[in-house]
Amino acid sequence: MSELKTPIDGAIRPRIGAGFRLQWEPAQDCHVLLYPEGMVKLNQSAGEILKRCDGVRSLDDVVRDLEAAFNAQGLTKDVHAFVEIAAKQRWLQWE
Repeated sequence: MSELKTPIDGAIRPRIGAGFRLQWEPAQDCHVLLYPEGMVKLNQSAGEILKRCDGVRSLDDVVRDLEAAFNAQGLTKDVHAFVEIAAKQRWLQWE
């Protein structure tokens, strides 16, 4: 698992961290991360990023998919910043 000793690289293949489960929560009208002690309610951007972090797609693939899905450009910096925060929270991990 990454300890963030090196800068985040576009080639990493992030996935939801052990002990967490991402799901759509109709009652909250948003994606949430469930874990044994509770739940994290995610904003739309966080949910869109995390649902693409499947351990198969690289971070570069996630950025490209988001840019295509939302007809946007230049999302790399923001996505990398979120992934760094998510990794520190153990929401994401990678080898």
